Amino acid sequence: MGIFDFVRNAGAKLFGKDKPESHGEPYKPLRKHVEEHGINADNLNFRFQSSVLIVEGWVPDQDSREKVILIVGNVEGVDKVDDRIQIGRPQPGATASTGNQFPGVPNTGAVGASTSMSHKSAGEVAWSSKTYTVKSGDSLSKIAKEMYGDASKYPTIFEANKPMLKDPDKIYPGQVLRIPTL
Repeated sequence: MGIFDFVRNAGAKLFGKDKPESHGEPYKPLRKHVEEHGINADNLNFRFQSSVLIVEGWVPDQDSREKVILIVGNVEGVDKVDDRIQIGRPQPGATASTGNQFPGVPNTGAVGASTSMSHKSAGEVAWSSKTYTVKSGDSLSKIAKEMYGDASKYPTIFEANKPMLKDPDKIYPGQVLRIPTL
């Protein structure tokens, strides 16, 4: 968990000419974008606070957590993502720190049934991979050579960034990629 920096003027164009933080309901295009990448976003909330995109909720595993942060961070207009994602399943009646009910999580109405999210949790898991911001002239094989010492390891980087990457030859400057350990 923490704050991750991205390149504001690079990435998928989800908000048209609007600034993401001025978009009335940023969670709708962001939720759809995450789901288009094959990750269930039912237990995620998105909101802007002082131009920082806060992502909170639950995902089933660390791999999904890392992918969600990179998917939403690689959106044009997003330059910082505050990762408040927890791994596991939300408890019945769980709410985000905003007080909003997570979709698909039944609200039991019982006293003490609500769980408030925080920046840190006892079961916090560190990222299992590094990140790399693509520079002009980069290719996956060049990145693999720099990160692993072997250009032929580029499929490892490609696989770790699917489905965000659909073609190993199509990366762009400013894009942030996952670099898994070997």
